[in-house]
Amino acid sequence: MNVADYDKALYYTHRSQWDNLLILMVRTQDDLLSKRIEHFLHAYQFNRNDADVEKCLYGLLQYIDHASEAAASEVYSQPMYT
Repeated sequence: MNVADYDKALYYTHRSQWDNLLILMVRTQDDLLSKRIEHFLHAYQFNRNDADVEKCLYGLLQYIDHASEAAASEVYSQPMYT
C-alpha cells in the first residue's frame, strides 16, 4: 500500500484537480482506489443526478480514509530494527 497515493487522491479531490486524479487512477497500484476514482470521475462527467455523483464521491472518500488508516497501521506495526 502506498500512503502517498491516498494523500494525493484526497488532495486532488479536495482541489477539484480531475486531470491529476485521472493520472493517479492510471498510475496507482491499488486496484480498488483506481476503480473508485474511475466511478467517481465517470459519474461527475456523465451523470446528471447530483445524488449519484455525491454517492460516488462519498464512496471514494470513505475508501481513501479506510485504506490510509490501514496503510498507516501497517507502517507503524513493523519493527524499526530487524
